[in-house]
Amino acid sequence: MIKIAPSILSADFATMGEDIKRLESWGADYVHCDVMDGVYVPNITFGPKMISDIKRFTTLPLDVHLMITEPERYISNFRDAGADIITVHQESTIHLHRVLHQIRDTGASPGVVLNPATPVCMLENVLDDVDMVLLMSVNPGFGGQKFIQATIGKIKKLREMAGDRNIDIEVDGGVNGDNAKTLIEAGANVFVMGNALFGADDPASIVSSVKCIR
Repeated sequence: MIKIAPSILSADFATMGEDIKRLESWGADYVHCDVMDGVYVPNITFGPKMISDIKRFTTLPLDVHLMITEPERYISNFRDAGADIITVHQESTIHLHRVLHQIRDTGASPGVVLNPATPVCMLENVLDDVDMVLLMSVNPGFGGQKFIQATIGKIKKLREMAGDRNIDIEVDGGVNGDNAKTLIEAGANVFVMGNALFGADDPASIVSSVKCIR
């Protein structure tokens, strides 16, 4: 099933509640929340307080993407704040297996993220421990970057590695209505979209058209 996860990084933080309601009306499946600490990536966004505030405005699952060092220190904080899906970068922790089980033990759905230069073979021994793999198709830290074409090959390799496992493949960075079909054909099924939706005249039509791709 194709799912759309609008990134609130592209929303207006001054009117966050209104923007959350807007993305619900577009037909979004998740609310994608990019958490950045200024250390793992060169940008700072928000922490658990923002997650708990967003949770008050929506019944959509919160897809919380932790771009932070030592994410194991904060898993329970984000789960308590309302995170439904928690994804951590393979590159951000030396005990990835442990962190993924830590996430599952809180009741959240665990996922792992790979940066553009990290090969999918790094996940070979944790695919049984995740519900989602997020492939970054831009270098993490800022919105509005150009899609990295090498991601398409990574999607194909990952889908082959996943085999019969029921794993969502999410793509984040430069995703829009023009390249969604190629990504779906490669094997991805969850799409983070920021500027492509929040800057569009008719974002609902974009969401609908992507979901209709077969």
